[in-house]
Amino acid sequence: MKVGIIGAGSIGLLFASYISRVFEVAIYTRTAKQAQEINKNGIILRKGEEEKVTMVKAQPFSLWQGTEDVTIIAVKQYQLPSIIEKINLLSVMPDHFLFLQNGMGHLKLLEEIGANHLYVGSIEHGALKENSYTVSHNGNGVTNVAVFKGDTITLQQFSSAFTREFPMSFQEDFYPMLEKKLIVNAVINPLTALLQVKNGVLIANPFYYQAVRNIFAEISFILNLEQSDEYLQLVIDICKNTADNRSSMLKDMEANRLTEVDAILGYLLDEARRQEKQAPQISNLYHFIKGNELEREEVL
Repeated sequence: MKVGIIGAGSIGLLFASYISRVFEVAIYTRTAKQAQEINKNGIILRKGEEEKVTMVKAQPFSLWQGTEDVTIIAVKQYQLPSIIEKINLLSVMPDHFLFLQNGMGHLKLLEEIGANHLYVGSIEHGALKENSYTVSHNGNGVTNVAVFKGDTITLQQFSSAFTREFPMSFQEDFYPMLEKKLIVNAVINPLTALLQVKNGVLIANPFYYQAVRNIFAEISFILNLEQSDEYLQLVIDICKNTADNRSSMLKDMEANRLTEVDAILGYLLDEARRQEKQAPQISNLYHFIKGNELEREEVL
């Protein structure tokens, strides 16, 4: 099986390194310079004291033709529109796509794609891009995958090919899978980004922990969670298990990048409006993050 990976950030590099041990991989980068550096140096995967170099074919995304059997889209949600536009302009439509975005705001964008088989994933790994061809695997986890549209055969075959070192778990229903990750991201990401703290501080500091509970209560109200205590415990456990990690939103802010706040909190605010519910705390968090993006944009 041939696998294409669009996006060479931390997740794209991580997936390319592991998937190339099973399938033939081509990775598509935003710039020609990064593609050249990957072709020259390979992808360097660091995990603890170990370092492994994997050679994969790299090309800029402008050269992507969609000839692979499965294409993994490993970019931020706000980068999807231009990629979807190119997908729909291809003379021959690829058949199988796996989308690995945070939040749930990207689901409405997937409706625009003419492909027959669309899959979505939820990633539990911790990864940090050190340079254009080096990624650090900081936390083991599972990649949960499910069908958004189409049949299950190819996705089940694809996900079953991986070992315990980089497991993929097939899920029957995409919505609860993504909802669970959305809840975690909606609590941890904006708070750590605004407070400029690692994940574990949110539960170690009693005042921050009260903010966690307040934000979670509003999320539970919007999503109509029936077993809210279990979801809150999930957030707490992830804060404990990733105590020394910096959330993706915090890393985006530190690197002066746009965040995925629209895909995460923006989705929740859309849901609140649809149900005619008030969400003042989530609205405040959303506007704080967007305001921070604006301030950083003006500085740059």
